[in-house]
Amino acid sequence: MLATGFSVVTTMTRTCVIAERLVLRYGFERSCRGIHGTDIPVLALEGCGEDVVAQIEAAARQALRSDRSGAIVLGCAGMADLCHTLQQRLGVPVIDGVSAAVHLARALVGLKLATSKQGDYARPLPKEYTGWAKPLGWD
Repeated sequence: MLATGFSVVTTMTRTCVIAERLVLRYGFERSCRGIHGTDIPVLALEGCGEDVVAQIEAAARQALRSDRSGAIVLGCAGMADLCHTLQQRLGVPVIDGVSAAVHLARALVGLKLATSKQGDYARPLPKEYTGWAKPLGWD
């Protein structure tokens, strides 16, 4: 919603494959222009000195250039505290997925919206439980 394309910057490069699978699963393969690992151990984010921030910033700048993205999604919840700083330095939206998800959920609750109870999300049809599952059924 904030840019036509985004790049993900995360901690360990070896986890990029997992992020790629999630991008596909969530249907964002047309918007996600790249996933970049920094090889910063997650625990290094706890103290998060300027050298760590600079390394993440450099990876984000490279991602913006090479991917031609307009936003950065941080691929590790441990990076959440860096959103504001990185957004100021990079001049593009920087999104922490956990915070965004919580705010979206709060908005849906505030709007008193819930999943549909028809079609795909309808309650299962009643059925008789048999065999080992019979004690689990409702009378």
